[in-house]
Parts: sequence; C-alpha cells; structure tokens
Amino acid sequence: MTLQELQNEFPDATDATWHQHPYGGGWIENTANVDASAYVGPDAMVSGNAQVSGNAQVFGNTWVCGNARVFGNAGVSGNARVFGNAHVYGNAHVYGYAKVFENTHVYGDAEVFGNAWVYGYAMVFEDAMVSGNSSVYGYARVYENASVYGYAIVFGNAMLSGNAKVYKNALGV
Repeated sequence: MTLQELQNEFPDATDATWHQHPYGGGWIENTANVDASAYVGPDAMVSGNAQVSGNAQVFGNTWVCGNARVFGNAGVSGNARVFGNAHVYGNAHVYGYAKVFENTHVYGDAEVFGNAWVYGYAMVFEDAMVSGNSSVYGYARVYENASVYGYAIVFGNAMLSGNAKVYKNALGV
C-alpha cells in the first residue's frame, strides 16, 4: 500500500505521522507501538495507541487501532478489524471480516472469523470458535471447544463451554 492509498482511510496521514514496519511493510501510525519481531503485512494498518508485540502477525487488509493489543503468537488477517480496548493473544486468530472490539479478550487457541462480531466485555478462549454471522457480546464467555456460528447470538452473562454448539438463529442468554 502506498502513502496515497493510506490517505484514502486516514486523510491526514503523512510521512511524518506514519511509517512502514520493517518486517512486512505495513503502515504504522507513530502513536502505535509495534515490536520489530511482529509481522505487519504490506496492506495492514496499525493506528492510534494500538500495540502489536511478540510474534504476532497482522496481515491482509486488516486494521488494529484504538487501544487494541495483539500479542503472543496471535494472528489477525483477511479484512478483520480489532479495535477499542480489545486484546487478541496467545495463539488466537481473528480473520475474514470479523470484528473484535470494545473490551473483548480472544485468547488461547480461539478463532473468530467470517462476519462474526465479538464485543462488550465478552471473552472467547481456549479452543472456542465464533464464526459465520454470529455475535458474542455483553459479559458472555465462550470457551473450551464451544462453537457459535450461523446467525447465532450469545450475550448477557451466558457461559458456553465443553463441546456446546449454538447455531442457526439461536440465542444464548
């Protein structure tokens, strides 16, 4: 991505306020903090006060912004967005068109992908999976080998664990 292409999303971006990451060539706003060991691909952007550290990988047309943190061996790819105060870490992966935001934690070997949204104070961890057009929000917890997919919604104080599956148009409260 060129500086001119970056300016399509961030009109005030200049060579003085943004730089390209040496490992991958992605664009980093000078207010963000990205370790040299992390990979930021050529079409990815890290902005605001976001942090990418460890062996984390951010690539594709992804954005990590706000106060978000991606660290450990976590990956964010495709057209995914991680923002707000969200944390993605461990070996977790967020990809496709997924959005992880607000005060969410996605960690362990968890996956969030497709058009899924995880937000509020929700947590997705261990080997859990959230995918499709599903949403997990509020203080909900999805963990162990649990799956949320299709158009399912898990919210409130719901706890989904074990090999549980919530799918199609189901609601988990």
